[in-house]
Amino acid sequence: MPDPNAGLPPRYLRTPEAARFLGLSGRTLEKHRTYGTGPRYSKIGGRVVYAIEDLQAWVSRGEKHSTSDDTGQEVLPAKRHAAISPAYVRKARS
Repeated sequence: MPDPNAGLPPRYLRTPEAARFLGLSGRTLEKHRTYGTGPRYSKIGGRVVYAIEDLQAWVSRGEKHSTSDDTGQEVLPAKRHAAISPAYVRKARS
């Protein structure tokens, strides 16, 4: 039996669906987007959508085989990070 989804463009998920896919709350995923620590996303009109491949790639960044693994990549927590956006440091000092 042929796959009915074969040949269709990649599926995109809106924030609530993407959060469920990742096992996060929608609010946590929104915070990741705000702070630049989350997966890649696209805006179509006023809607934010995530490609499943981008969600899987983001999760893979945090993949480890043991607690001593240092792959140089990590999934940062959903909060402000000076290394990502130095503007946050300037605002905090003001």
